[in-house]
This record gives sequence, structure tokens and C-alpha cells, in this order.
Amino acid sequence: MENKLKIITFFLALVFFIAGCASVPTSDSLPTYSINGVTYLSLAALCEKKGINWQYDTFSKTIILSKGGHKINLMAGQSMVVVDGKLEYFKHKVDYYQGTIVVPYKFKEQVIDVLFGGKLTSGKAYTLKIKKIVIDAGHGGYDPGAIGRTGTNEKDINLDIAKRLAKLLKDEGVEVVMTRSNDTFISLERRVELANRSKAQLFVSVHSNANKTRSLNGFEVYHCTPNAVNSGKASVNVDNLLSALDRDSYTYLSKNLKGILTDMVYTYSRGESVELAKAICRTADADLDTRIIGTKSAGFFVLKGARMPAVLIEVGFLSNREEERLLKNSYYRDQIAQAIAHSISNYSKDCVIAQEKE
Repeated sequence: MENKLKIITFFLALVFFIAGCASVPTSDSLPTYSINGVTYLSLAALCEKKGINWQYDTFSKTIILSKGGHKINLMAGQSMVVVDGKLEYFKHKVDYYQGTIVVPYKFKEQVIDVLFGGKLTSGKAYTLKIKKIVIDAGHGGYDPGAIGRTGTNEKDINLDIAKRLAKLLKDEGVEVVMTRSNDTFISLERRVELANRSKAQLFVSVHSNANKTRSLNGFEVYHCTPNAVNSGKASVNVDNLLSALDRDSYTYLSKNLKGILTDMVYTYSRGESVELAKAICRTADADLDTRIIGTKSAGFFVLKGARMPAVLIEVGFLSNREEERLLKNSYYRDQIAQAIAHSISNYSKDCVIAQEKE
């Protein structure tokens, strides 16, 4: 009889483990749930424990947490979270369990405890470090891009600078995804898809300029124009814009609901793109002996489509005789790559949400 009870107990435990079940309360007196081996917490219980105000829109499935000037946006079924305007990804999604919204335990540790009190594992600040970057070498293959007066192909200049930049970033411990690493044609749609699926934190597209006015020269950085994405366009183009999201988790949403998520992400991305563009120009002005034209907004496809902060850098004018000569010089191209890497490092250091423990 005793053996039978042990066997029954074992199988019941196994069933509950596989299906997901409530476990022993944590030291915070919050019950946890194991869902497919991942530990989750009730969001309502967590907010009550921490005194956090929260609003849930059942129509859009979006959640807003707020307390003490901090604001966190989540969406049921998604793993991305916007914390005080900074986009973060978690390995596991916000989910439903037994009729309630649950969040991964890591979300509590890495966001809630840091912003609203609790155990800190590294200092007193929640720091957003740039860990992964997409580098896009413009043009390639049968598309040469601009062609200089002495026959210099833009695609070759772009790729060389992109490779140098990638190496510098990798040496700093940053994971780099390149849309192309050789002389291959990659469509704009494919570049955007690669960038979004990578779930990187920045997108940097490297280009060389050209103009009918041969005297024009200089270094400039483009960011997405403010009206490049709005609610209406997001509703129409959302399948392309959100191509990186897990299909299983959002296919049930209407285009309008997807548009809500799109706007949330793009509001963050547009602002950060401007800051990144300014950071690159500031550093280039200090590190390069060239004219800095500055930052501009534009509706480039790769900038509109990227779901992370994105910039397009025009490193110089191949149509200008002197700048073409400079861009053909490997030492100068290395200087450009170093200036961009330096600016990204400076930008990364500024990506901090500082908050003292309660």
C-alpha cells in the first residue's frame, strides 16, 4: 500500500510539473508557477506587494505599470518590455495562467526589484548595456551604389568600413550581426527582416554619399523621420514591421491591435535613433578631420522597418574628388570605423536608468 501511494504521488507530481502548477511561495511571500519548466509570478500579486499601479486593456492586451515616475509597458504574449522608454527583451513571454496574467521571475529580479526595491545583484542602477548590434553594409552584388569619379564603388567602401566596425565592437564584447559580410546583393526587405529577427538593440547602416554638385562633402547621419510611421500606416504595414515577433503569439491580433504595439516600439525607437545619430556626429566631429554636416531625418526603408533604434551613416561623398581619395585610403576608413565604435560606446554608457534602492 505504501509503495502504491509513493507511485501515485510521483506521477501526480510529474503531471503537475509538465502542465504547470503553483509551487512553494517565495521568500517574498509570492506564489510561483512552473509553466513548461519556467518560473512565473502573478503580475497582480507582484504589483500589490510592491505598491505598483497597473492598468490592463483587455482589448489590446497591453499592460502599463507605474510608480514613482517610472513606467513599464508590457503586452500579453510578447517577450519585449519597454522600461522608462528603454526597450528590453526577455527570454520568456508575459503569459496567461489559470485566468491571470503572469510574468517570468527574471522580470521581477531584473526590472521590478531594481526600480521599486528588492535585491540588487549589481549596484544601484538598472543599466541597459548595448549587447547586440546589426551592422548593415549598404548595397552589394549587382548594386554598386554610388560610383566615384575614379571608379570607386560605394558597395566596397561600405563593406570594408562595416567589417572594421564589426571587429572593433566584437573586441569590446558586443555581439555583431551583419546583413552582408561579402559582395552579395541583399534586398532592403531582407535587411530589415534580418535586423528584426536578431532582436538586436541597435541598427547601423553604413553608406557613402554622392551628389551632382561635386563640391559637396561631409559626414552626416540619418534617423527615421518622425512621421514615417503612424497608427494608420502601422495598421497597414504591421506584418512587415513586426516580422520579428513570434508568429504564434501575435497572429491572432487584428491589424489595429498590432498597430498599438508598433506605435509603442516606434515611439521609443525614433527618440533613441535621434540620440544615437547625435552621439555619432559628436564623436565624428572630435575624431575625424572632416566636415560634419550633422543629423537629418529621412524615410529610408531600412530605418522605417527596423524595430530598434536605427541610423544610416553617410561617411563621405564619393562624388567629391578629395573625399573619394580619402575613402580609398584604408587608414581613413579605419578612422571612420573607430569613430563610429567610439560613439556607440559613449551612447551605451548613457543608456542608464539610475534608481536608488528604497
